[in-house]
Amino acid sequence: MAGRRLARWVAAVPMALLALATIYPLVFTANVAMKTRRDYVLDRFSPASSLSWDNLAAAWAGAGMARYFVNSFIVVAFAVALLLLLGSMAGFALSQLRFRGSSVIFLGCLAGLFVPFQVIMVPLTRIMADGGLIDTYPGLILAYVAQFLPFTVFLMTSHYRTIPAEIVDAARIDGNTVYGVYRRIMLPLGVPALLSVGILDALFCWNDVLISLLMMPSPEHRTLMIGVNALRGQYSDDVPAFASGVLIAAVPVLMIYLFLQRQIADGVTAGSTKG
Repeated sequence: MAGRRLARWVAAVPMALLALATIYPLVFTANVAMKTRRDYVLDRFSPASSLSWDNLAAAWAGAGMARYFVNSFIVVAFAVALLLLLGSMAGFALSQLRFRGSSVIFLGCLAGLFVPFQVIMVPLTRIMADGGLIDTYPGLILAYVAQFLPFTVFLMTSHYRTIPAEIVDAARIDGNTVYGVYRRIMLPLGVPALLSVGILDALFCWNDVLISLLMMPSPEHRTLMIGVNALRGQYSDDVPAFASGVLIAAVPVLMIYLFLQRQIADGVTAGSTKG
C-alpha cells in the first residue's frame, strides 16, 4: 500500500504542476483585463482590486472585436462544413471503394500533413490573388480547406477503415448506389468521427493567425485573432486592453474544451489502433 501511495504521489505532483502552469496564464490574463492601466503599471502581478468590465466592453465595441468575432464565426463555420463534407467523402472512397490508385492518393494526403504552410504560402497567395480571392470570405475559406483537408481525410479514412466491408457490400446488394451507401450508411456511422474532427478543425481555423493575415489584409475583414494583434498595435501601452481582447478570443475555445473534451480526445487518437 505504501508503494502504491508513493507511485500516486509521484504521478500526481508533476501533473498538478503541469495543470498549474497551464491554468496560470489564463488566470493572469483575466486578472490583468480587470485592471485599469494605472493599476497595472503600479503592480502587474497583484490581484485586481475590483471586477471592472470596462476594458472588455471597450475592446468588444470600441476596438471592433464584435465585427472580428462575426468574421471568424462565418469563416470557421463554412470552412469546417466544407472540410467535413470533402473529408468524409474522400475517407469513404479511400477506405471502402476499391479503385486503382487509392493507396497513392492516400499517401499523397499523408504527405500533405508534413508540408508546413510556410512552404506553400507564397504560391497559395499568388493563386488567390490571381483569382481575385484576396480579402474575401471564399478566399480564406478555401485556404483553410487546402491547409487542413489532408488532416481531415486522414482521420476520416482511418475511422471508415474500422467499419466492416460487409456492411457496404450488403448495402450495395440491397440496391443502393455509391451515393446511397455514403448517405444512408457511412454518414450515420461516421458521426462520432465527424464530430471529433469538426471540433479539431474548428479550433485550428479559429486560432489561426498566419493564413488569415495573408488572406484578409483589410481591417474590416480581419478575423478575431488578427483583431487581437491589431489591438496590441493600436494600444501598445494599454496592456489591460490587449488582455481583454485575448480573453474575448479565448472564451469560445475554452467553452469547446470544457464541454467537448471527450470528442477532442477521440479525434486526437482516431485511427491510432487500426488503419
